[in-house]
Formats: sequence, C-alpha cells, structure tokens
Amino acid sequence: MTDLFAKYDVPAPRYTSYPTVPFWTDSPTTDQWIEHLNKAFAAEEATWSLYFHLPFCESLCTFCACNTVITRDHGREENYIELLSKEWNLYVERVPELRERPLLGVHLGGGTPTFFSAQNLERILKPILSQTRIDPDRFEASVEVHPGHTNREQLLMLRGLGFTRISIGVQDFDPEVQRLVNRHQPYEVTRSVTELARELGYTSVNYDLIYGLPRQNPDRFRQTVEKTIELGPDRIALYSFAKVPWIKPAQRSYKDEDLPVAGEKRALYELARELLAGAGYIEIGMDHFALPHDGMAKAQRDATLHRNFQGYTETRTTVLLGLGVSAISEAPTCFHQNEKAFPVYERRVRQGEIPTLRGHLLNEEDRKLREQILQFMTRFQVALEPEQSADAGEFLRPMIEDGLVELTARGVRLTERGTPFLRNACMFFDQRLRSQEQRPQLFSQAL
Repeated sequence: MTDLFAKYDVPAPRYTSYPTVPFWTDSPTTDQWIEHLNKAFAAEEATWSLYFHLPFCESLCTFCACNTVITRDHGREENYIELLSKEWNLYVERVPELRERPLLGVHLGGGTPTFFSAQNLERILKPILSQTRIDPDRFEASVEVHPGHTNREQLLMLRGLGFTRISIGVQDFDPEVQRLVNRHQPYEVTRSVTELARELGYTSVNYDLIYGLPRQNPDRFRQTVEKTIELGPDRIALYSFAKVPWIKPAQRSYKDEDLPVAGEKRALYELARELLAGAGYIEIGMDHFALPHDGMAKAQRDATLHRNFQGYTETRTTVLLGLGVSAISEAPTCFHQNEKAFPVYERRVRQGEIPTLRGHLLNEEDRKLREQILQFMTRFQVALEPEQSADAGEFLRPMIEDGLVELTARGVRLTERGTPFLRNACMFFDQRLRSQEQRPQLFSQAL
C-alpha cells in the first residue's frame, strides 16, 4: 500500500460540491440567485437549513484554512449582529417562503462561534428562529466550539433554543503539536466541555481530529486517539491536514521535514481507524466515524447520508442558506457565496444589498455529475450512464488494476482496499477539472 499512497497522493478536491469552487464559471447576479431560491421553494416538498458564519477568533490556528477574522476585540460582536440581522431581512423581503417552508437545521460555524457571548448568540438566533417554521420532528441544530472559549451560559442558552449537537475542535492532544499549530488546549479543558455538554442534554458530541500535522508520529497520534476514545464522543471527524500555503501563508512556517506525507501520513489515519474500530466506532464516508447509536451511523445504514459544503450530514434539504461574511449557500440549480473581505461584506449589507461575491449556475450536465459524485461519496458506488462506461474504463484503469475500484454491470464501485483513494476516484466524474490542460495548484493532496 505504501507504493499506492505515493502513486495517488496528488492534489484533489474534497468534493463538498460539484462543480468545486475553483471551477465556478457561470456566476449569478444577485437577482438570478434570488430567482433560483424562489424556484427551489416553489416545490411543495421544499425544506431548508441555515448556516451562520461567525468568523472571529482570538488567535490564529495555523492549520486552519477557514475564512477568519483574528481579534480580541469583543466589541465587534455588536456590529456583526446588526449585519446578520440586516442580511436576513434582505432575504426575507425577497424570498418570503423562508418563513413558510420547514426549517430542518441550523449550524453555527466559524471562526469560533463561542467567541460571542451567550447573550449575543441569543440576539443572533432568537429573532430569526422566531420568524421561521421549525419542524419539531426533524429539526437539528449544532454549534462548533473552541473549548477554551466555551462556557456553561453559552451552551445552556443554545440548548434552550433547540441545539442538540456540539462539535469540539480538538485536532491533537499532544502539547508539542499544539504549540506548532498555535492551538493551546489542555486535555482537561476538552474533557470539561464534553462533560458539560452531556450534563446539559446535548445528544451528540463530535470531535474534530486532524492527521498530518507537524511533528505528528504514530506514538503521539496513538495517544491522541486513545484519549479521544476515553472521552467517548458520539462521532469523530478525522480530517487530513490540508496544506494550502498559497491560501494560508501562515502554513509556510512549517518545515517540510516536520510534516508526515503520503504513506507516513496515511499510516496515522490507519492507526486511528484500527483503534476506533476496536472501540466500536463505525467508519462513515471518507473521514468520519460514529458510534452505532449516532444519527450519522443511522443515516449511513438508511442510505440517507448527505454531503454539502459543511461535509457529511444526516439530512439533505432543498436549500442551504448561508449568512455572514464568505458564507456559501446552495439551491438545486445554483451556488452562491457572500463577499469574503469583511469591509466589503459590511459595506454592501449596510447599503441594503445581498452581498453576492460569486457563485455558479448549474447546467444540466453539472447537476447530473453533482448527483453521481454525491452518491459515490456517500455510498461508494454509483450507476453510470451508457456513454460513461468506456471513459470510466480508460480513466480508472490504473485504479482498477490496483484493485481500488471495480466496474460492474450497473456502474462503478469503490473496493474496501480503495477507501483511502475515494477523492482520486471521484475525479473521473469531474469534467471541469479534467478539461484543464494545465492544472495549477488549487487543492490539497488527496491523502
């Protein structure tokens, strides 16, 4: 397998969307985006979910590739609350069905959502939730937290608004690794927040772990995984470190010799996989694990697992609406992203504009390939159109010969041996990537 890891460790998208963001070409105007939203909500069975991007962090974690604003000035919370409220009102004025169609989910991401005080989180959420139609049987709300910036008051308030899931950014428990990525987070602090969430009635606790960070090695990472198992989160996201220094210059501070690559890096994942399986966790999709009782494990069993810009999710909604700087939204026929530069986002919202930066109007082929990639990413097999079969045999020939994928009478299937190479196999469907004669460095390594 070591040779295979070296062979297939090439830049590849994570396929949280198709087309992937670098290949968005047919960008909608704001009016077109609103038109596509209203068209989506015209369907009788339409549902939606809501994402808030809360970008503030008190310090920069150098592994992070998210759109963040680094500040210790909590006075900035007030201004951002006003912007989110105004942006929401701009949508409601033009998409009235947001009040009528069932809201199935809310997610707070960042940044550090718990940068905001409990009172200010409530000021963001309560007015909007009070205007929407929440489906009590299907509604799920989740929040990403930094344990060092999370307290009882925040979690209690969110629990009162219906939040049942908490995602804790752990990354690694080793002090030296934490020092190198500027993420000081003692084990006891993570344990305390985990226990607090359970005490308050949160039904699912997720840990984010990252493999491939500087100075990680099997012995150190084994200790991180064993400590994770001791705390027993309901689900675990085990992400590959995305080295993208052309996007996040802070990553240039890492020495190449400190970073495990290819087979060495994948060995960390396989180590964690073995330990987690021994503790009763089920592997979900590409980079998630869950205990059998967790909703994500159930979604995989029921073949309802979904993947969107936030990764794997249990529920698919017709529309995902993102509010806040750089937030991404999606409808069946259109993607949309807000302005990424905070001053521009603020100026446009205050001028009464939905702050469209870019997006993509999906054509018929995009929609077909999007569904195939989604099914492959969640079920590891997908049917092929007759005209795709010969191309699949040619493009995937190396992976077929290496025993990583199989062509069947119905389509293409990822083998158990091929699980680590899912992103590579998905590239077959990515016609926009394949059409590039020269491929600039846009994506992190596949493995």
